[in-house]
Amino acid sequence: MQRFAYNGQIQIAFEDLGGAGGDPLLLLMGLGTSRFWWPDGLVEELIHRGFHVVAYDHRDAGQSTHLPDRREGSPFAALLRHAPPAYSAEDLTDDAVAVLDALGWERAHLFGHSMGGLVAQRIAIRHPQRVHTLTTSAAVPSDAKGLTVLRYLRLASVARFARLRHPDTPQGNLALATAVARILAAPGQSIDEDDVREFVDREAAHQVAAFRDRKAQSRQIGAKWHGGPLADITAPTLVLHGQQDPLLRVSAAHAIAAAIPAARLRTLPDAGHFLSQDTWPTYADELRALVPSNSER
Repeated sequence: MQRFAYNGQIQIAFEDLGGAGGDPLLLLMGLGTSRFWWPDGLVEELIHRGFHVVAYDHRDAGQSTHLPDRREGSPFAALLRHAPPAYSAEDLTDDAVAVLDALGWERAHLFGHSMGGLVAQRIAIRHPQRVHTLTTSAAVPSDAKGLTVLRYLRLASVARFARLRHPDTPQGNLALATAVARILAAPGQSIDEDDVREFVDREAAHQVAAFRDRKAQSRQIGAKWHGGPLADITAPTLVLHGQQDPLLRVSAAHAIAAAIPAARLRTLPDAGHFLSQDTWPTYADELRALVPSNSER
């Protein structure tokens, strides 16, 4: 059931996905993507392993507040801009804490994928008392700023994103989601409409369409971080990354793991950036193994 949390005037949509009574787990999705892109099968694997799973929409995504338009251009060009951002990276972390407050969760395990992994890293730095464990998946390191982020990006895939054009219709949204998944999939992995239909159908039921609002994505990626380094993270940390990720080089995961004390690195030989079905049991097992046996519920 959908609910809302509030960070000042910003409304954050979140949803309890099941597993009440289990270890509290908050899911954070990527750039411009709604919470509806968490696969049902992965959520079921997590619930089966004893997690109480909640997912939310970042500001400027899904059903959360979308800020007023301030600029045009590619989201990745926001890395190069010097104009004042619409909000800070700290604001994005505080949105997640507002969700924890609304749930009555003093602390939670965090599982962030792509940009969600970056935000999760920063929550663990800014709000360490709210984090049981941190799992960052297919993400860039928080310590990378501005142009240094580019060393981790595969620019050919970024260019493919920029060329995507599909009509703003139900079939166009399905075609766009399929095209995005194909860009994010591991080389040689077969992706068709059935692999993304569950996400698109859930979005349509809530009048949402991911990847349509490039200005919103620019605002998200342009949010600047003023907080501490990854070395400040004290929560038990797992770093996940597909070795065949076509968007982010695996060196990003190595950099994160090297910077966070005692972090554990797990790379998946055949995985890409897309959360494909073959990865779900492994991801769920890895998250379960990270949780201390005496974890508070």
